[in-house]
Amino acid sequence: MESARWQAVAALVDPVRRALHDYVRRQDHPVTREEAADAEGISRHLAAFHMDKLVEVGLLGARYEAPEGLPRGRGRTPKVYEPADNGLSLTIPERRYELIAAILTEAIAEKPTDAGEAARRQARSRGKRYGRQFSSGQSGNPLTVAAKALTELGFEPDQDQPDLVILRNCPFHALAVNQPELVCGLNHSFIEGLIRGLDAGALTSHLVPRPGACCVEIRANDRE
Repeated sequence: MESARWQAVAALVDPVRRALHDYVRRQDHPVTREEAADAEGISRHLAAFHMDKLVEVGLLGARYEAPEGLPRGRGRTPKVYEPADNGLSLTIPERRYELIAAILTEAIAEKPTDAGEAARRQARSRGKRYGRQFSSGQSGNPLTVAAKALTELGFEPDQDQPDLVILRNCPFHALAVNQPELVCGLNHSFIEGLIRGLDAGALTSHLVPRPGACCVEIRANDRE
């Protein structure tokens, strides 16, 4: 297991391979070799080599699938790539933050009337503190600033629309799977606090669960 994690990290040292990995992660659909090659300005064969290497080390998943909405032709079904479900964590020395976090969330889930509200207050407070720290020296569109702050935290924000940010990654995924109501609620409270800390009154956060993504999205207040 330890060796596999090192191999995965080493695979991302190559800048072309890292760019392909990041491109696939940003998409909301399976990516073909041709699409990735065009996006990064490289040959299909080079894209295939690097993407298959990413599959080999467990950073991408792959399967053969016909493009959606197009008739099946006589040629080979194209190979498509998606981000792997498992995340990659490597710490030196070894850390097990998920263990203590799991114990904490289980305790809160057991007595939500007492611990739940206290945990939400703590989440809002921590979010507000982080937002204040991040906002120093920041200027511009509040939604863009919020997206930058959430990028630093690993949420992988997607701002395809000028008044909406969707968070494509849940940093608490392993815990949210077992305690979705609790963990997503704490996450929502944290992001609420972060928005307050950024002094971004024009923004609101909303619980909008999506499979494989964060349960929170951020909207500008004038969004219908």
